[in-house]
Amino acid sequence: MKTYQIAVIPGDGIGPEVMREAVKVLNAVSALDGGFNFEFTEYPWGCEYYLKTGEMMPEDGLERLKGSDAILLGAVGYPGVPDHISLRGLLLKLRRGFDQYVNLRPVKLLEGAPCPLKDVKPGEIDMVFVRENSEGEYSGQGAWLYPDSPQEVVIQDAVFSRKGCERVIRYAYELARREGKTLTSIIKANALNYSMVFWDQVFEEVGREYPDVETQSLLVDAAAMFMIKNPKRFQVVVTSNLFGDILTDLGAAISGGMGLAAGANLDPERRYPSMFEPIHGSAPKHAGKGDANPLASIWAAGQLLDHLGYPDWYGKIVDTVERMLKEKQGLTKDLGGSASTSECGDVFVKLLG
Repeated sequence: MKTYQIAVIPGDGIGPEVMREAVKVLNAVSALDGGFNFEFTEYPWGCEYYLKTGEMMPEDGLERLKGSDAILLGAVGYPGVPDHISLRGLLLKLRRGFDQYVNLRPVKLLEGAPCPLKDVKPGEIDMVFVRENSEGEYSGQGAWLYPDSPQEVVIQDAVFSRKGCERVIRYAYELARREGKTLTSIIKANALNYSMVFWDQVFEEVGREYPDVETQSLLVDAAAMFMIKNPKRFQVVVTSNLFGDILTDLGAAISGGMGLAAGANLDPERRYPSMFEPIHGSAPKHAGKGDANPLASIWAAGQLLDHLGYPDWYGKIVDTVERMLKEKQGLTKDLGGSASTSECGDVFVKLLG
């Protein structure tokens, strides 16, 4: 029997609560399948760890995680720790250290999920965002000159390398070809006259190798408008780090809310472990109340299974989420139910079996 080593970083706030349910589901899947199992190793890193130690993760944290088959991350963020410290000290450190250059975020309206858009049916929102995850606007390059003076100047640089753009764009083309879907590149070349013009050029160059893939390019503001007015025009979407971050939150809002939004941070070459997480925050005001929605974490666990080579189990997990929404079983307060976090996980496991 194959045993997978899974690193678990529950994180802060509701992170540990939703992560327990994701682990519960993975254990249930392994018991039902019978062909593999999991060994979980938990790491207590995050903002509370930072308040005790002065660092979000130990200096040798990447080395400790390196031998894992995958990483599960709960949520990061805590009062008293600035967001730029929590983001750069843990999440970006993991994404860059393990070259997880593809951030894969499904935006799919399931039957029974709440949708604020009028007359939009399940199946009409079914897209996947391929977000560049290692450089771009989040490269952290720049300068702060003459602080606290009338001449104060702040410069924030975005880094777009040929390697970085080409590999994520190629991943998106391959995904679109494999699934027989259209590909949309989202840019802002009219304003960002270096980075986005270069992105456009690379998109066109790589596209010559994929004449069978139907493509379009949209400015990010137009894309945001069409996600609201005509979401079914999007299937596979590729975009930069910042635009992908913003638009996938919009995608979550129109497809059931952040409690149903999962994301995968992938090293497609599998040199390092990939990481799977809900894209919601740590919601510290809800921590310890037992009412957090674990379905995004469970969906992320499904992405982990898909990455390990079990796409059928990923499909079953998404189908089970949809069944819970349709039948209104085991739903937490944010989805109109009254179940606790653990009760939601228990109902999920029951329906999965």
